[in-house]
Amino acid sequence: MRKPTFSQGKAIETRCTKCRKVTSHLILAMNESTPGKVLCNICGRQHDYQTNATTQKTAVRQNNQLKAAERKEWEELQPTIANGEATDYCMTSHYKIRSLISHPTFGFGFVQRIVGPQKIEILFEGGKKTMRCK
Repeated sequence: MRKPTFSQGKAIETRCTKCRKVTSHLILAMNESTPGKVLCNICGRQHDYQTNATTQKTAVRQNNQLKAAERKEWEELQPTIANGEATDYCMTSHYKIRSLISHPTFGFGFVQRIVGPQKIEILFEGGKKTMRCK
């Protein structure tokens, strides 16, 4: 497989930091053999060139950190499951923060916050979920 050759003024497909997706870019400046600065053809933003490996590693790292924090929070709240009375989850019910609920698919969960007029965020063993409520 041949390595792609980059040069100033050529088009390249890369991830845009503003659009947050892979779009067509124009190479504005080079760093030796790799693009340095690129210009998004969709939104017009200039930014540093990001390889797919760089963006994937960053996303995985952030996701792992988030999951570790959720796991730790779940482990801290787990002793209250035995002490508390869980109510069955229903989309037409009202919930308060720190309420213990029982969901048929996700199991026990704790209401973490009220997201909007009819949404709550619940921490389950498998992670946080945004769910509908009244």
